[in-house]
Amino acid sequence: MALTGRAGLLALLGVVVVLIAPRPGLAVLGVGLVVAALVAADLALAGSVRGLRFQRAGDTLVRLGQQAEVELIVENPGGRRVRGLLRDAWPPSADNTPRRHRLDVPAGERRRLVTALRPRRRGDSRAVTVTVRAFGPLGLAARQGSHRVPWTVRVLPPFLSRKHLPARLAQLRELDGRHPALVRGQGTEFDSLREYVAGDDVRSIDWRATARRGDVVVRTWRPERDRRVLIVLDTGRTSAGRVGEAPVPLAGAVAPRSQYADPADVALPEAGWPRLDWSMDAALLLAALAARAGDRVDFLAYDRAVRAWVPGASRTELLSTMVNAMAPVEAELVESDSAGMVAEILAKARRRCLVVLLTDLNPAALDEGLLPLLPRLSSRHLVLLAAVADPRVAAMAAGRGSPELVYDAAAAEHTLGERHKLTARLRRQGVEVVDALPDDIAPALADTYLALKASGRL
Repeated sequence: MALTGRAGLLALLGVVVVLIAPRPGLAVLGVGLVVAALVAADLALAGSVRGLRFQRAGDTLVRLGQQAEVELIVENPGGRRVRGLLRDAWPPSADNTPRRHRLDVPAGERRRLVTALRPRRRGDSRAVTVTVRAFGPLGLAARQGSHRVPWTVRVLPPFLSRKHLPARLAQLRELDGRHPALVRGQGTEFDSLREYVAGDDVRSIDWRATARRGDVVVRTWRPERDRRVLIVLDTGRTSAGRVGEAPVPLAGAVAPRSQYADPADVALPEAGWPRLDWSMDAALLLAALAARAGDRVDFLAYDRAVRAWVPGASRTELLSTMVNAMAPVEAELVESDSAGMVAEILAKARRRCLVVLLTDLNPAALDEGLLPLLPRLSSRHLVLLAAVADPRVAAMAAGRGSPELVYDAAAAEHTLGERHKLTARLRRQGVEVVDALPDDIAPALADTYLALKASGRL
């Protein structure tokens, strides 16, 4: 039960009656009985909230920063009209609007209410409860009850780096020899024979074919296909740090219905994105590019246990499978088990492949964990380590305006120096390293992949 402002106003009027009554004691009793009787009558005439039936429909998937709509069907099987307010409760990060719906359901009828969600966090957003407050005809009191009406909307990574995909696909076509200008890229797999033209490398001349045709013929090459790429996402404590800026919807923007909408519909505020989310964005761009190149892509998320595993999905289903697997993955505030991670990689990748490890270039964590184990991994696979750098460190290194800023700059330079030393040490062990700022990590990783393709190392 809930009392309204009208009940309070009625009680206030009763106070006036008590003040002017010759016998205040009897007046108090009378006013109380009248108010109680009116409230009881109002409650008795209010529609029942316990008998209401609910159904849900609507979106179950939405990209971070875009809008989802969830419908709530309210059916009134009772004999009285239900008029009042309904609150469809969601987690605060779901940013649901409106918070409350006005409800008016005649007996035996149903009504459809729509709640719009603009989630601010990746993962599963679950409906909490539906609370209905049904007022009586006098508006003095209301019946109130809560119902569990489950519904889950999975909030997918936004894949902002998709805007870089067309340019990288153009480079891939040139590498494959399908560019309109017919520029042949270097590779390791034989493609075709063609006549020699000025400027061709004489080492590519096929002398047997030249002898058979009576004209100089050269071989053309293309990057090998059906290679295997294993993308490993470190979800340990270092992935929880916030760097760069996080995407949120533009004010007033209408979200497209596509699961992979245009990234131009999101803006960047001051709040930072976790390093894990930047790594996910880079992994999605690399996976899309590798799938178009004809390579098989596997995805693994690991800290002390396997958090997600996507083994060799088809080219058409790879991105949707990966974003669904990534959506509920969160950074765990524990030190990653490097030995377990390497063992898991070796168990899942028995043939030689490109292992892309998305982690942090944290000297303390790597020295005690992954660094001693890398030779075991690099002896069997081509290892590429990608890390998201913190732009605030570079900004601090440029500070010179005051003694405090100079001190901060010295600390930042020391951090950058340690990071450069670690990068050089990794490269001496045969590990490729990509260390880039949040906005640059995805295209930099894609460019490194293409460079490995062009050089025939993959």
